[in-house]
Amino acid sequence: MNRAALFDVDGTLADTNHLHVVSWWEAFRQAGHDVAMHDIHRAIGLPGEDLLAHLLGEDRDTGGDDALSAAHATLYGTYFDRLPPLDAAAELLRALDRRGWRVVLVTSAKDAELDALRRAIGADDAITATATSEDVSEGKPAPDQVHHALGLADAAARDAVFVGDTVWDMRAGSRADVACVGLLCGGIPRRDLEEAGARAVYRHPADLLAHLDDSPFGKDPR
Repeated sequence: MNRAALFDVDGTLADTNHLHVVSWWEAFRQAGHDVAMHDIHRAIGLPGEDLLAHLLGEDRDTGGDDALSAAHATLYGTYFDRLPPLDAAAELLRALDRRGWRVVLVTSAKDAELDALRRAIGADDAITATATSEDVSEGKPAPDQVHHALGLADAAARDAVFVGDTVWDMRAGSRADVACVGLLCGGIPRRDLEEAGARAVYRHPADLLAHLDDSPFGKDPR
């Protein structure tokens, strides 16, 4: 049976969470919404529609959603040529690939944004497939994306590990019965990640790489 190494991207492999925060904050400001950056940060990792519902409420006038998402995309797109990968992100993916893990990205990013992220990380040779929120009816924290990623890797949940930096990642992986690893580089506290289902927590990709043999990747994920 194949083993699957599932990875969130923003905040996990690329140091982009705060770029998203600023872009969403400015999009909200332009539309007349006063939303605190702290609240936006905690919502990063949700698909765009769910992020808007989380921050503006389910009972909001959804007529402005498309304009808000388009403004965020335009603002964030100005960073595409200089998105910063996290230290050792590419090395981590290649190390897992060499050990026989099928690496699948599990992300809300798509199209030009995903292309820019993959260029920044620079490890396409180690990536088997990508599962985006467009592929499923519900994005994180629902388990649908994780289930889809397992299908792409042709792996069972018991033979997979999901690495992410948000509570939404941990909840999605846990609901799919996959072992979850949290990274602190996205700015979410250790306790929050653990309470959401993380079995182990590391500072960043380089820290996980340095402790790979002692991590869930070095053990039976079950």
